[in-house]
Amino acid sequence: MASPPLLMHYVYLLRSVDHPDRTYIGLTADLQARLRSHNEGANRYTSRHRPWTIVGYVAFESRPKAAAFETYLKSGSGHAFAKRHLW
Repeated sequence: MASPPLLMHYVYLLRSVDHPDRTYIGLTADLQARLRSHNEGANRYTSRHRPWTIVGYVAFESRPKAAAFETYLKSGSGHAFAKRHLW
């Protein structure tokens, strides 16, 4: 019997193409759909700095772990970590 497909949760990092100093960190289970949503202007924060490109992402098997990592990246020490290792 085949295992059910594994649902991954992604913490993603975006950079504005037109405003490269603008970045965004988010969480989703569907990375392509979420990028499309950002680039269509559906997110109030990111709509002003479209278009966006994915700089990187980290996949997690559990949403709570992904959410904890997203929260960390949005903290002061998390921003420093992201600048050193992910941007």
